[in-house]
Amino acid sequence: MISLKSALAKPFAARVKRSVLKWANNPIETQEKVFQHLISEATSTAFGKDHDFISINSHADFVKRVPVRDYEDLKPYVERVVEGEENVLWKGKPLYFAKTSGTTSGAKFIPITKESMPTHVEAARNAILLYIAETGNAKFVDGKMIFLQGSPILEEKNGVQLGRLSGIVAHYVPKYLQKNRMPSWETNCIDDWETKVEAIVEETLPENMSVISGIPSWVQMYFERINQKTGKKVGDVFKNFNLFIFGGVNYEPYRAKFESLIGRKVDSIELYPASEGFFAYQDKQKEKGMLLQLNSGIFYEFIKADEFFNSNPKRLTLKDVEVGVNYVMIISTSAGLWAYNIGDTVEFTSVKPYRVIVSGRIKHFISAFGEHVIGKEVEQALKEALANTNIQVSEFTVAPQINPSEGLPYHEWFIEFENEPNSIPQIIDNIDKSLQKQNSYYLDLIKGKVLRPLVITSVKKNGFQDYMKSIGKLGGQNKIPRLSNDRNIADALTKLKLTK
Repeated sequence: MISLKSALAKPFAARVKRSVLKWANNPIETQEKVFQHLISEATSTAFGKDHDFISINSHADFVKRVPVRDYEDLKPYVERVVEGEENVLWKGKPLYFAKTSGTTSGAKFIPITKESMPTHVEAARNAILLYIAETGNAKFVDGKMIFLQGSPILEEKNGVQLGRLSGIVAHYVPKYLQKNRMPSWETNCIDDWETKVEAIVEETLPENMSVISGIPSWVQMYFERINQKTGKKVGDVFKNFNLFIFGGVNYEPYRAKFESLIGRKVDSIELYPASEGFFAYQDKQKEKGMLLQLNSGIFYEFIKADEFFNSNPKRLTLKDVEVGVNYVMIISTSAGLWAYNIGDTVEFTSVKPYRVIVSGRIKHFISAFGEHVIGKEVEQALKEALANTNIQVSEFTVAPQINPSEGLPYHEWFIEFENEPNSIPQIIDNIDKSLQKQNSYYLDLIKGKVLRPLVITSVKKNGFQDYMKSIGKLGGQNKIPRLSNDRNIADALTKLKLTK
């Protein structure tokens, strides 16, 4: 028998779909409206005055007056906001700061305003409703839903609430979902991840779970505990579990493992949320890519990734992008980020409507588990680890090991030492401590027992040269990436027997 809740979900989903299609089918006009609105709202802010917003009438004017910036470049303005100053990047004060992983100069504080906050909530809701509209499946709304997320406990800084984005969003779960939502508020507030997972397992085992959501690495840990505890597949424990919602990292490396843990295939919805904005979600089960959110107070610009480091790369708007090209995504938002480089690269899979996949980062990185470790951090960690020793390193690269033959996943460091160290464990300990100090996400994953400390694999003398030779890239400007989000180089080193 169909419940009232499930019956009502379908017309609501149909209505939301119509409203989404309205802007998705008029993308250029929608973006132009967003652009004009953002400029007019911020004209009297400190940033708006400094960049002559009053004279900006077009994208060309904007490009002339507002350079592309990353967090470090925008930091002087952000610091003024953090100190409590009003009308700096956006009118008034932000509602929240989303505290995100540290750069080498400390944690980042991303403002979230009363204009930008609803767009995060709406996009997550619409992703589920468009799934209902497409599939006709609304039964899951009667079951329990779990959202694995950070603690909702917030701090206060100069009158502004501060916390992780997932913890902030937890305060905005719609009333009609509250009854069905798990884990309990008390469990969600547990800091220690292992303790939290145990509590979540205890709470959810007796329940009719229908939707499970979270970053794949965290969900995997939860699934493994269910398996261990019951001796059954997750799909047998939760017979009505039919929808997995994920975001934050590339799901593909996990897919096979998840299907094995669940014991059957389930539908999934991919999301592209970030502290800076909710950019896209999967709107079709059988189409590649996620629908770019054009009506959410975000104005998008794109720079071809292979031109990004040129002295004056061309900044494109939506009308100029092409399918299959790698772009650096630049955003201006109702939270007061202007021509802001979030560091992600995207590729369009479709321009009618505009759908994207996240193709990587403009700089090499590892984020297989949501840790966002960047090149600068691994270089600094190795430098600190070898300080005051006579050990020399000729080359190194780092890769994630997602599916080890035993134990927890880890980062694997392939290092070619000039002179063999006496104590590899000591170097491991030094590198790991440095990474934990630099990167709060990595620290959380180690503390939460999602990752174990890194492993060092020694590479033979000239091993990296031999590898570069094998791919025809020896010499010239060709360099080994300091880190990769996949194991292509790692597997090649092993296959070519270049490790010790």
